[in-house]
Amino acid sequence: MKMQVTELLAEGLKREYRVVLPAAELDAKANARLSELKDKVRLNGFRPGKVPVAHLKRMYGKSVLAEVIDQAVNEANTKIIEDNGFKLAMQPKVELPQDEAAVNEVIEGKADLSFTVNLEVLPAITLGDFKSISLDKPVLAVSDEEVEETVKRIADANRPYAAKPDGTAENGDRVTLSFVGSIDGEVFEGGSGEDVPLVLGSNSFIPGFEEQLVGIKEDETRTVNVTFPEAYQAAHLAGKAAAFEVTAKMIESPTEMEMGDEFAKTLGMDSLEALKEQVKTRIAQEHNAQSRNKAKRRLLDALDGLHQFDVPPTLAQQEFDGIWGSVTSEMATQNKTFADEDTTEEAARADYQKIAERRVRLGLVLAEIGEKNNIQVTDDEVTRAVVERARQFPGQEQQVWEFYRKNAQALASLRAPIFEEKVVDYLLELATVNEVPVSREELYAEDEDTKAA
Repeated sequence: MKMQVTELLAEGLKREYRVVLPAAELDAKANARLSELKDKVRLNGFRPGKVPVAHLKRMYGKSVLAEVIDQAVNEANTKIIEDNGFKLAMQPKVELPQDEAAVNEVIEGKADLSFTVNLEVLPAITLGDFKSISLDKPVLAVSDEEVEETVKRIADANRPYAAKPDGTAENGDRVTLSFVGSIDGEVFEGGSGEDVPLVLGSNSFIPGFEEQLVGIKEDETRTVNVTFPEAYQAAHLAGKAAAFEVTAKMIESPTEMEMGDEFAKTLGMDSLEALKEQVKTRIAQEHNAQSRNKAKRRLLDALDGLHQFDVPPTLAQQEFDGIWGSVTSEMATQNKTFADEDTTEEAARADYQKIAERRVRLGLVLAEIGEKNNIQVTDDEVTRAVVERARQFPGQEQQVWEFYRKNAQALASLRAPIFEEKVVDYLLELATVNEVPVSREELYAEDEDTKAA
């Protein structure tokens, strides 16, 4: 279709065009479409295939022309994108005439169709020299002490308890409780429990709760007074004083356990050595994952330094909205203000805006690297990710599988991180990676810029 395309705006990554589609051509396309319908439409009084086009136009002309206009607009958008070699950040935004009289003129074939197309394009990215990247990767070997400590924690968690009916509860004892909590004399939701086991000294309950139960006897009832932490996850309870009427229904003390092969067999292992090997493997996996995460973060920092360009405003805004929503929601849950974080809302917004732009920029860089180097995610890799996801919901595996099978967007959410990790692997192969032995504290210390990663 002949069309007139005029560029109205070329500012940064934004483009705007006016497109004019001649009325005569729209009418011709509509007539061609009506001619196609002639052999398909069945109308009373006419033999099949003998309905005059003029009659069809009176009956279906407006709806057919609307269909033709929709198709023509899509063709115009495609032509603009292809002629200019654009890669779009967002779907084109088309603004059709809003004036009813003008719209009717177009539909009746009396006027040309004029509309605007607003585009937001991706920037041209010049990739840096990845071989110039040098970074330190912290590494930590699994020590025998770590293995022994972990096995001991496992043993403690699985230690059998024996009834202690005539004694008083001490730290380390397991007390089975029933309790009812109240605030200002009113019982509150979620503050009651029946037959709840609690190991005193485990710090499983609200601070101050367990300490007040030391010395309690079986069938004894005590009032435990505590104050919920200011950062308590339930915002409506945070910082509030509560009283719990607590009854000890059973008191048990831990019994001695020999950490040998028999203990390992209770956990499904053939021997204590086999248990230790499994523990060592799991710890090594944890260390390696943390080590990679830190190396990846430093790689992303290097990539950010190598690539500086403006990012599509809409993508940056969407990323910021997601980040800001999470931040404010978490602060509300913890009953915190920006003043508590030693900042202001304005300063926080500015910081998170920069983080959003960085994330979008790095995402575009990683996508460009993947495309230029033909890095792809296979269907088998996605299937394995779906299976792994389904395993996280025991008893609902089939529903999870069906959800991803029928939901392309959800499937893409699994594909994206796989793609990112494959690109990171590719880059780490090219970069100079220096393995630096560190302590456990150093490996797991949170980096100051974690939120930007």
